[in-house]
Amino acid sequence: MKRILCLMLLAALGCTAAYSQNTNNSGYNTIGQDLNTITTAVPFLQVAPDSRSGAMGDMGVATSADANSQHHNPSKYVFNKNKFGISISYSPWLRKLVNDINLLYLGTYWKITDNDALSFSLRYFSLGDIQFTDNYGAPMGTQKPNEFAIDLGYSRKLIDQLSIAITPRFIYSNLTAGQYVEGQETNAGLAGAADVSMFYEQDFALGKSNMNSTLRAGFNISNIGNKISYSSGTLRRDFLPTNLKLGVSYSVDFDEYNTLMAGIEVNKLLVPTPPEYKINDSTGRIEYDAANNPIIARGKNPDVSVAQGIFQSFADAPGGAAEEFREVNWSVGLEYSYRKLLFVRAGYFFEHPTKGNRQFITVGAGIHYSIFGLDVAYLFTVDQHHPLENTLRFSLTFDFASFKKDDIKNQGRDQMGRK
Repeated sequence: MKRILCLMLLAALGCTAAYSQNTNNSGYNTIGQDLNTITTAVPFLQVAPDSRSGAMGDMGVATSADANSQHHNPSKYVFNKNKFGISISYSPWLRKLVNDINLLYLGTYWKITDNDALSFSLRYFSLGDIQFTDNYGAPMGTQKPNEFAIDLGYSRKLIDQLSIAITPRFIYSNLTAGQYVEGQETNAGLAGAADVSMFYEQDFALGKSNMNSTLRAGFNISNIGNKISYSSGTLRRDFLPTNLKLGVSYSVDFDEYNTLMAGIEVNKLLVPTPPEYKINDSTGRIEYDAANNPIIARGKNPDVSVAQGIFQSFADAPGGAAEEFREVNWSVGLEYSYRKLLFVRAGYFFEHPTKGNRQFITVGAGIHYSIFGLDVAYLFTVDQHHPLENTLRFSLTFDFASFKKDDIKNQGRDQMGRK
């Protein structure tokens, strides 16, 4: 049962089973192996839920504001031109493996003033039906494990071009449905976390033609929170996927109809990297010190506090600076729009083969008219037979310039270029 759950969690982030090749039978990393993926609890928090980002290589921390900014960078909300918006996203997840894992996402925002905004999101991840068995293969019933996260954000402009936001989050993860594992009762994991983010947006007149252009930059440190445990009777507690995102984008309005945006984003998990442990040459087993702790040959002890783990994550990889660089994921994306009505998008995401090997190309399209928007994204993996291959995302959005009926009608007329 534990193997199944671990594999599903790893697959949720696109990690390969190669992680197990970097461990001995005690579960510790051993010297001489290059594979060294970082695993955390509740990896579903890292999945980009919306179609717009999903079509641009999961890039979203420095793109223009939309109703799904809560996941990528909540401080973008105060730059929305509209007053209120709501988005519903759906993705059938890991369809190459099973047909009943789904990710649902609801995001909404409300601009209180031109400088303040409130936002809310609900993320629900269903792992489908799982047949639990004991160590001897005897059935223990079928359950439907699930996870969800609820967060509420507040964003505010510091100056006309710069904003900040803080987003508290509640996390619930029920993976075992109260089953007993090795004679110990399990329970749902609970955690509290928060995101801290900033966003910068500046308009320019480009060249002699004075074409309108916009530079955007953003960062978000997400899921800063306590460790999570699935049993009250164990000392084992797992890190949340605390993550740092940095990005920039640049958009140009070639004329009143055609706009092109390009951007790049990097992100890194701020949790300890698994170290490499010393192996006894004669027995082939890990050596332990007098306190019965495994001896670390390279790297640092990962059993630290959350705060120490965040700072330690920048310089704790067993392979030194080269491995630290491999822990940085890259995203690039493009978005073309015609009259802010039709959208075509493409992107690329890269994760190093020794750190999970997610490498995929994304494409997507959208149509937005008046208050309504529909976006679709499709994912092509570089490697064949990858669990994420052929992933689809769907997003339905509604944006309101105001709550007056006449203003909603004018919003559609302006978009079509009619007076």
